[in-house]
Amino acid sequence: MIGFNETQLLQWLTPLLWPFLRTLSLFAAAPVLSLRTVPARAKIGLALMVAMAAQASLPEVSALPAVPLDSPTGLAMVAQQVVIGLTLGFAARVVFAAVEFAGELVGLQMGLNFAGFFDPATGAQGTATARFFSTIGSLLFIVINGHLLLTLAVICSFEAFPVSDHPLSVIDTLQPQVWGAEIFKLGLWIALPIIAMLLFVNLVLGIISRVAQQIQIFSVGFAITVLIGLVGMMLTLPMLEGPLVNALERMLSLFG
Repeated sequence: MIGFNETQLLQWLTPLLWPFLRTLSLFAAAPVLSLRTVPARAKIGLALMVAMAAQASLPEVSALPAVPLDSPTGLAMVAQQVVIGLTLGFAARVVFAAVEFAGELVGLQMGLNFAGFFDPATGAQGTATARFFSTIGSLLFIVINGHLLLTLAVICSFEAFPVSDHPLSVIDTLQPQVWGAEIFKLGLWIALPIIAMLLFVNLVLGIISRVAQQIQIFSVGFAITVLIGLVGMMLTLPMLEGPLVNALERMLSLFG
């Protein structure tokens, strides 16, 4: 009769459990994959598949001693995997927040931020331009194989942040609370060409309103501003890939 005890079972499951928890936490916070339209079963299945495929690249995980999951050390290890996965997903989400912030700036200059609506995908209030930039960013994320970059980052994170009983070590090392500056810096950098165009248009309209006061500048200015903004978006969107890829690679490089 073949039998096994709890220690042997933990030795078999532990090398698969830690990558699975870290990857599942990543998929719960990563852009595109964290949408409500992605079923939970799909996330669990993908996380299990990644954890199984990464076993050959994670020798230090299999060398860890078996720790009971109901012990304080085991709970701390589980918390560490969840924190690292969520932090990795937050790092990628910062880049998308910067792209949405660029859309907010463009919509504010164009005057389209009055057209706010409820976004059922994110459960928050959004604007037309921010949603458009977010959709373009999501499509670029798939085109540049961003999901593969996230998978590689979560595997490499086991070298930079090995499994231990210190759940907040990644926060102490990376300081994710200061990443908010990246949102404003990258968002302003993306929206700067369109903002400059619209600023020039507003200056011209201001001069026209002073020279020819009989022209109803408020009736034609909105249409001109929206038209110039749409033309600027059409000209600058093909260049969105460069800042998006650079920012995503820079944020993910922090994890190894």
